[in-house]
Amino acid sequence: MSFLIAPIVVAVISGVLAAAISIVDKIVNNYGEVNISINSGKKVLTLNGGESLLSSLASQEIFIPSACGGRGSCGACKCQVTSDVGVHLPTEIPYLEKKEMDENIRLSCQIKVKADIDIMIPEDLFNVKKFKSKVISINDVTHDIKEVVFDLQGEEINFQAGRYVQLVVPPYDKIKGTTQRAYSMSSKPNDKSVIEVLIRLVPGGIATTWVHTHLIEGMEVELIGPFGDFERSETDATMVCVAGGSGMAPFKSILYDMFEKGETDREVWYFFGARTTKDVLYMKEMMELDAKWEKFHFIAALSEPEEGSGWTGETGMITDVLDNYLKTKINTEKAREGYLCGSPGMIGACNNVLTANEIPLDKIYYDNFA
Repeated sequence: MSFLIAPIVVAVISGVLAAAISIVDKIVNNYGEVNISINSGKKVLTLNGGESLLSSLASQEIFIPSACGGRGSCGACKCQVTSDVGVHLPTEIPYLEKKEMDENIRLSCQIKVKADIDIMIPEDLFNVKKFKSKVISINDVTHDIKEVVFDLQGEEINFQAGRYVQLVVPPYDKIKGTTQRAYSMSSKPNDKSVIEVLIRLVPGGIATTWVHTHLIEGMEVELIGPFGDFERSETDATMVCVAGGSGMAPFKSILYDMFEKGETDREVWYFFGARTTKDVLYMKEMMELDAKWEKFHFIAALSEPEEGSGWTGETGMITDVLDNYLKTKINTEKAREGYLCGSPGMIGACNNVLTANEIPLDKIYYDNFA
């Protein structure tokens, strides 16, 4: 039994020490009031020091994107620090490129505000808000993806199609404190009073498990946003879009927004990859949009169609289908742009196909949900 008890004892001691260190730090290291100067003094915050830059800004209603909720595991909460806060920490380095380190880009969740600090952040972040929403509907759109619609209870959100929000997950049996996860909005920008997201169940996932097993209609939930820079360009280039699973979300928002605004002169090819028929969502809606919009083409492909399913669409890996269409059906005489939403592996594979078909990297845009 000693081999079982020892790790438990070590874990308990480590937890106690960590708590003690945190308490001592708050008592002994009283940093007093500090100033955070944002964008060369455009906004100056005065607050008590000692917390992370991420949480210090959040306490003043300025929200830096953080897909992991400030746990230092996503690398999303980057900002430029223009004053001296010391060398980059080992917890930051894995998420930063050399160019970013040279420009003193830091992870705001890892920087503790101990003295006055100067930072630069995108102006768009001044428009990010925290919303106290209420769940008004939860629908199963596939066996493992839920469509969740939140009512903003009198408030409005202004965003460009393709943006995301952070869902604040409260404590439950998997976590003691709150955490946050990022989800692309599938709702249309003109529906300002609601936010719709698509959440796929990830085995063992903290946020997705809570959504799929604990979230119910009528529950009040906090959302923070909008964030992101994934959006359609303002050119007339042919859009070649690729997604799978819950990667449908930003494209659903973008496509309906384009159709409602009359941007139907632009050619759009939307490739959606799935394993079986039970993994395809919004098939009817996409086919109806295809029928109404002459220059919109929806191509779904199944890699493992079930025998007897009646599937008559494309089969095979979505990258192979994409490659075939780029070579044989999509006009090569006109400029083309790539739009991808999915895992890093999917994006990398599609990147290779697009660039091999003469779509340059700087014309390929991503919504990466690693």
